[in-house]
Amino acid sequence: MSTIAIAENRSAHAPRGSLGALALGALGVVYGDIGTSPLYTLKTALDWGGGATPEVAIGMLSLIVWTLLITTSIKYVGVVMRADNDGEGGILALMSLLGIKHGDRPVVIAIGVFGAALLYGDGAITPAISVLSAIEGLKLPVPEIAPYVVPLSVAVLVAIFALQPQGSARIGKLFGPIMTVWFIAIGALGLGGVMTHPGVLVALDPRYGFGYLFTHGLTGFLVLGAVFLCATGAEALYADMGHFGARPIRIGWYGLVLPMLVLNYAGQAAAVVEGAVPAEVNPFFVLCPAPLQVPLVLLATLATIIASQAIISGAFSMTRQAIQLGLCPRLHITQTSEQGYGQIYVGSVNWVLMTMTLGLTLAFRSSDNLAAAFGVAVSLTMLLTSVLMFLVMREIWNWKPPTSLVVAGLFIVVDLSFVAANLMKVFEGGFVPLVVAAVIFFLIWTWRRGRALMMQTLERDTLPLASFIKQIHGKSRVPGTAVYMTSRTDVVPVPLLHNLKHNKVIHQRIVLLHVVTGNAPYIAADQRIQVTHLLDDFHSVVIHYGFMEQPDIPQALEACGSEQLRFDLMDTSFFVGRLTIVPAAAPRMSRIRIRLFEAMHRNALAATEFFRIPPNRVIELGGQIEL
Repeated sequence: MSTIAIAENRSAHAPRGSLGALALGALGVVYGDIGTSPLYTLKTALDWGGGATPEVAIGMLSLIVWTLLITTSIKYVGVVMRADNDGEGGILALMSLLGIKHGDRPVVIAIGVFGAALLYGDGAITPAISVLSAIEGLKLPVPEIAPYVVPLSVAVLVAIFALQPQGSARIGKLFGPIMTVWFIAIGALGLGGVMTHPGVLVALDPRYGFGYLFTHGLTGFLVLGAVFLCATGAEALYADMGHFGARPIRIGWYGLVLPMLVLNYAGQAAAVVEGAVPAEVNPFFVLCPAPLQVPLVLLATLATIIASQAIISGAFSMTRQAIQLGLCPRLHITQTSEQGYGQIYVGSVNWVLMTMTLGLTLAFRSSDNLAAAFGVAVSLTMLLTSVLMFLVMREIWNWKPPTSLVVAGLFIVVDLSFVAANLMKVFEGGFVPLVVAAVIFFLIWTWRRGRALMMQTLERDTLPLASFIKQIHGKSRVPGTAVYMTSRTDVVPVPLLHNLKHNKVIHQRIVLLHVVTGNAPYIAADQRIQVTHLLDDFHSVVIHYGFMEQPDIPQALEACGSEQLRFDLMDTSFFVGRLTIVPAAAPRMSRIRIRLFEAMHRNALAATEFFRIPPNRVIELGGQIEL
C-alpha cells in the first residue's frame, strides 16, 4: 500500500490575513449575538426581578457582569477555546475530538448531537428576538409606530433570509466596521450614564449579585434566566473559532467587546438608579439623547442583522459537519465564495429556519415574550459543553481528578443554575427550542440507526472480495474502468454483484472506492489517498476527508496516476446503488422510524452530486433492502 496526496494543504483553510484584520472580522461574525444582548437583557432582568428600582438594577448589573466574566471570559475564552479540533470549535468538533482517541462512544455522540440540535432552536429564536428588540426602540422617539413593529420586523427577517443564497462574502466585509462602531457607540452611551451616577460601579462587587439572589426567594432564582441572556452568544465564540483562530477572538473580547458591554450595562443601571426610566421603557434607548435615538435604532437594526447572519451561517456550517460525520442525510450545499471555505449556503436549512423564525415573531410579537424561550436552548448546550469538557480535561489533557473536578465542576454548577432557572419558564415559551431540539435529535438518531442497520444488511448479503476475485479469475471482461462506491474495501460491493448478475459483464479494471470522513476537520495532504493494487486488475482506493471538507472525487482520482492507476473519465463508469427501504417482517426499528428513515434516504442528495462525480459517467443500479 502507498500513500499519495492531492494538491491541497491544511493551511489553505487556516485563518489568513493580519492579526488586526482577523480581530476586526471576528467582531463582525463572532460577537453579533452577544453584542446585541444589551438591547434586551437588563430590561428583561428588571421585569422579572421586581421592576426598575435602584436595588434591583444594582443586583442585576452585578449578576450580569459576573456572568460575563465567569461564563464567557473564563469558561469559553479562557478554557473551552483551548479544546480545538485541528483549529475548529463547536460542540460537534468537541464531540469528534473525544472520538479520535476513544472510538465510537454512543453517550458522547448523543451529547454532541443533542447540543447541536439545541443550537438549531437558538438559530430560529436569535434573529426574531434581536430584530424585534431593535425595532421596538422606535417606540420611544416615534410612539405611533408601535402597531407596525411586528410587520417591520417580519419584513427585515424576510430580507435577511432571502439574501442568504447570495452569500455573506460581500456584506461580510462590512460586518467588522459596523460592529466596531456599534460597540464604541454603546460603550460611549454607557459611559455617559455611569458619569451621571458612578455609584453603580459598586455592582462590580459580586456580593451585590449574591445578596439579591439569596434575599429574594424564588424571584431571585428565576431572574437568573433573564441574566443569562447576556451570555447567549458565548457558544458562538467557540463555534466560530475555526474561521479566525483563538487569538483574534480573545483580542476582540478582552480589548473591546467586554469593556464596552460592561460600560453599557452599567450605564443602563445608572439610568434606572437616577429614575430616568419610565415603566415599560427599555433603559438601553433611554441612554441615548433624543435627536440620536432614530439613528441608534438604525445602527441597532444593522447590528441585529449581523447577529442573525452569524447564527444562520453557523447553522449552515454545523449542517455540513453533521453530513460529513454521517449524522445527517446529504443535502445540497452551495459554496458562495471561492476565497472563503466557510461561505456556504444550505437552502433547506435556510427556509426551515425562516419559517420557524417568522412563526415565532408572529406568535410572541415582542422581545419580552420571546425572552422566556431564548435562554433554554443555549443554557442546555453550555451545560453539555461543560460535560464534554470534563472528559477532555481527563482524557485528552490528562488533568488529575482534583483539578478537572474543581474546574469542570464550577462550570457545571453555574450552567445547571442557568438551566434550572430557564426551565422554570418552559411553559411561557421555553418549550419551543426544546421541541425543536427533540425533533431534530430524533431525526438524527433515526438516520444514524437506520444507516447502521442498512450497512449491516448490505454486508451480510455480499461476500469476501478475495474469494470473489478467485471465482472470476480467467473469465472474459469488457474494456474500460468501473468504479464502485463502497463502504468497505474487503467485501464485494452489492452494485458489482448486481451488475454481474443482470448484465453478465465485468469490466477489465475494477476500482473499489471508499470515502472516509475522519474525526478531524481537515486531513493532511500526505494522508489524503491510499491506493492498494490487488489481483486481476482490482484496485482499492481509500480517500480521506475531514468533516469540514467538501469531497471532490474526480480531483482525488487525478492524483492516482503517480501510482500506476491513471483514470480517463471518458473511459470510466461510476456504479452506485439506488436502494429502496422497506420494513422487514420482523423490523429492527419501529415502523414509524423505518418510514422516516426511508423518506430521508429517498430525499437525500444523490451521492454522485455530493461527491462531484460527472453525471454522464454514472450508472445507478436499483435494489431493495429490508430493515
